[in-house]
Amino acid sequence: MSRMPDAVVPPPVEGVILDDIDARPGSTASLLRTFIGLYLRRLDDWISAADLVRIAGFLGIPAATARTGVTRLKQKGLLLAEREGGIGYRLNPAAIPMLERGDRRIFEVRQMALGDPWCLLSFSIPETRRDLRHQLRRRLQWIGCGMVSPALWICPGYLQDEVKEILTELHAREWATLFRTQTPEVAGPLADAVSGWWDLTALRAEHELFQESIAPLPDDAPGPFAAYVRLIDAWRVLPYRDPGLPAALLPADWPGHRSFAAHARLSAQLAGPAWDFVRTAIADRASARPDDGAALSAD
Repeated sequence: MSRMPDAVVPPPVEGVILDDIDARPGSTASLLRTFIGLYLRRLDDWISAADLVRIAGFLGIPAATARTGVTRLKQKGLLLAEREGGIGYRLNPAAIPMLERGDRRIFEVRQMALGDPWCLLSFSIPETRRDLRHQLRRRLQWIGCGMVSPALWICPGYLQDEVKEILTELHAREWATLFRTQTPEVAGPLADAVSGWWDLTALRAEHELFQESIAPLPDDAPGPFAAYVRLIDAWRVLPYRDPGLPAALLPADWPGHRSFAAHARLSAQLAGPAWDFVRTAIADRASARPDDGAALSAD
């Protein structure tokens, strides 16, 4: 039976902008976050309040719901309210490393091979810092690490830098030791150990849910923009949850290969037209509006 981290989840560590792992794909918060991650840097890190609400409408989000969702993203530290010829929102510079890390996961699929190095993380955090211990376990699980024991975690070697970033962000580096190893020696088959370190049943279900959710795309979406944002929104969690374990250590009918192929095929089809839509929609709006302030308050 696979072991899972402690169920108690404390508030985020102060000053750390966390990936919004609680936002359910397809929800307002998740769709807005996906749009911002995809496009705001390409729009010079700023968007008018009116444009953001208008763009949300193309994703099927009512204006009032969109405003509430934007407020949440401000509270999470992703957006900053800022005037730039009108009321709008700027991407928080402190969030850019997180988004760049997300880009690598979402668009650069990695697959471990047998014989590639593994990374082991051992930590001993004082009992007085139980909140930090919970945060660390939660973040490790989020990036796809497996749990050998509550204080010993494992992941493909290419995730080591992300583990270090988490330790640094949580100010936990002094209590942790990292090791590199080629092949962990276990009592039985390594595949059996892997199925205990990772919850493969839950991961399989996530792949199957992703495939089910994108089956109607792009035919049921009102244009390539909505189809692409919904594709990435449904996909963006999977490259974190699934660390890319060696195929030889996974069940023969593992659905991950189908998920990766479907994402690549639809991305190639939709990404260009979706960006053309965003660029044109915002340019047309900018030339038509006299002042964003008349349309929406930036809270």
